[in-house]
Amino acid sequence: MAYLNRNASDAVLPVRIGLIGSGWMGAFHAESIARRVPGAVLAAIADPNLESAGALAGALGTTKVTADAADLLADPAIDAVVIASPARFHSSLIGQAAAAGKHVFCEKPAGQGLEELDAALDAVDAAGVHFQIGFNRRYAADFQAAKKDLAAGIVGQPQLLRSLTRDPGTGSIGHAARIPAWTIFLETLIHDFDTLNWFNEGAEPVEVYAVADALVEPGLRDQGFLDSAVVTIRYSNGAIAVAEANFSALYGYDIRGEVFGSKGMVQAGRATETAARRFTAEGMSADTPRLNVELFRQAYTDELADFADAVRARRDGTAPESKPFTLTPGARDARRALAVALACIESVKQGTPATVNTVAVNENVVL
Repeated sequence: MAYLNRNASDAVLPVRIGLIGSGWMGAFHAESIARRVPGAVLAAIADPNLESAGALAGALGTTKVTADAADLLADPAIDAVVIASPARFHSSLIGQAAAAGKHVFCEKPAGQGLEELDAALDAVDAAGVHFQIGFNRRYAADFQAAKKDLAAGIVGQPQLLRSLTRDPGTGSIGHAARIPAWTIFLETLIHDFDTLNWFNEGAEPVEVYAVADALVEPGLRDQGFLDSAVVTIRYSNGAIAVAEANFSALYGYDIRGEVFGSKGMVQAGRATETAARRFTAEGMSADTPRLNVELFRQAYTDELADFADAVRARRDGTAPESKPFTLTPGARDARRALAVALACIESVKQGTPATVNTVAVNENVVL
């Protein structure tokens, strides 16, 4: 049997992605790109911790490693970057990557302040590159099913919404003293804020009232540590939403969402790992996930696949795949979720409701 000869032009060039940050989430994204995202290759890794970056690169067969993200951004062989560095560097790296002509996927939050984020998004707009923020819940099958129903009008007009995050724990948080201030809003509940914004598409978050405390680690309350929070959000269409978070659910990782509307209700998420239940003399039980990369393994892969597809479509001049509902979280979504998180911080500080800043500092930013 003879080989089938194909023209080189028939082959689809892979999307070459560079990773900035090789910590917990960065390492998982790197593995996804290298092993699970079709049509993408992990082209390089940048991290000041060269030992960590080198070990990750060696495990995944990546030859380019550097301590300086600037080396990666200057590399003409790289199409796009995944930013998984500490959050305080996100806005600056987004701006630098855009200026270098690289498409950008950034872990949440995209910034720690609206002014710095607006500057970064202005750079994205000026460069004309694709930008995506890592709101992975949009890619979970049950959340997408709920969104599809909402887009089809099955629930009618949204009236009450709920989203919750309960991180798995043991009843104490050993590293609590090292958790940055306001993490519960900027890095945890920000997922819930995007979920609520996405579920209530077409409406703007107008006002929040947030209550937060150290209930898991009360001994750190005087240091400003917060591990539990409840937020009420008012939307421009009159809908009322509630988001809640806690850093120590003994039973496992618990992520859920719900929309109640004029025609009915949809729910997404469950606390159990599978639908299987055990009924024994000890009662009813079920397995529960203990890590985000367990519960959202496929969603993390699919968000990067969506990113790679969008980059490829821009590079090759092809139309991206259409969907029956909005999916990809972009600049507008990154900013709106951050604006809600920052309003929550203000609400906790003042003990009163706070207005959500939905107006970009730079009017040229495309939201």
